Amino acid sequence: MDQNTLDQLKTAFMAAPTNQLATIICEVLIENNNDEKLDEFSRKLTDILSDQDLLIVANTLYQRNKFIQILLLLTPHKPSHLVLYIKSLSQTGKQNEAQKIYQDAIKDNPSLMSSEIEQFLQLESIDSATEITGKKTKLKVVEKIDVAEITDLSKYQQKVTDFSDVVGLNEIKKQISKKIIMPFQKPSLFQRFKKKVGGGVLLYGPPGCGKTLLARATAGECNAAFYNVEISDILDMYIGESEQKLHAIFEKARAETPCVLFFDEFEAMAGKRESNRNSSFNNIVSQFLTELDGFSQNNAGILVLASTNVPWSIDSAFLRPGRFDRMFFVPPPDKQARQGIIEHHMQDRPAEDNINYAALAAKCKGYSGADLFNLVEMVADEAIDETIETGVDVLINSSHFKQALNMSNSTTIEWLTTARNYARYANDGGRYNDVLKFIQKHGK
Repeated sequence: MDQNTLDQLKTAFMAAPTNQLATIICEVLIENNNDEKLDEFSRKLTDILSDQDLLIVANTLYQRNKFIQILLLLTPHKPSHLVLYIKSLSQTGKQNEAQKIYQDAIKDNPSLMSSEIEQFLQLESIDSATEITGKKTKLKVVEKIDVAEITDLSKYQQKVTDFSDVVGLNEIKKQISKKIIMPFQKPSLFQRFKKKVGGGVLLYGPPGCGKTLLARATAGECNAAFYNVEISDILDMYIGESEQKLHAIFEKARAETPCVLFFDEFEAMAGKRESNRNSSFNNIVSQFLTELDGFSQNNAGILVLASTNVPWSIDSAFLRPGRFDRMFFVPPPDKQARQGIIEHHMQDRPAEDNINYAALAAKCKGYSGADLFNLVEMVADEAIDETIETGVDVLINSSHFKQALNMSNSTTIEWLTTARNYARYANDGGRYNDVLKFIQKHGK
């Protein structure tokens, strides 16, 4: 990457700092063997990014053996930084200093004792830490969760709807009808051409723009059962349990076709393996990939839908053909859709007849569906407050909307800024072309 592009990346980062952009810049500086600039950039990050974001960048640097830069990013005084800081310090040859920092830390706070650190530093077992802390460590008994209960698909089943309940998103609905719903409605036609019914679809976009509603509507249009699988139920502290649960869910789904398995916040299970040194997490990713297209799996009739706000965090193995090869960008609603959403949320609320919803929709550019619902809620609050103050029943009117608009903001701008940077500088295979088209059409 040339210097001009790198400078543009840095400008974009300073305008909208994210751990993703910081990671890209660090990777470029490492590829260019520019440790001096990497040190300088790392020092800046400590004043810009949150502790969690710093950890994400530091994990990437650890993968690339950039331990000195990690010491510039992190501090041992923050519990969340302790493990990676000590491991990096030890990797620079300062084993004794790393041991002392760890021993001082657990002396002040015994809850920071870590078997991972002790194994890495080749210290004695955790039991010996009682000599340092002077306290006995109590073991907490954790009841193991019943896998059969977690993998009971009926607990995840939700009512389906259809596209008539999805305001706007007409182009996406056309694409879904053509590529997803039609194979479910006419399986014999597609079988004739050796096309399988089912597969994987990834919905991505800003939060609150209707990805879950679109998934439920897709299931309804396919006449399939809709299972909204809770990722928190799958992830387990015991080694191997998460993979077992995931396999059991897919096995039950294969016995109940046609059905839709929906995974929200998909990045929690399908994040990039190179950014995570946790072997248990990597095993979950591998298991998920196996369930999607393993040699012995028959997923005909199963549509796997997933949604994410951070598609750039998804492991690339999920996005190859045969897995989540169909990606749909779910953008903020356009003017017509915004008007429809406001009118929908205003139904059955006491309001004057002369409210110009079209004009209101024009003033809500960039608002998500969730933002518009919040706007209507704020309007109702204004009317309630006025009713209480005057003692007279007040109808919602345009002045209430004017007050609410002055106090509300779009929550999609930050996401679109980040997505624009990825679409410009990390658009592998044109994956984010729809984002660029949307931004070019609707302005900055």
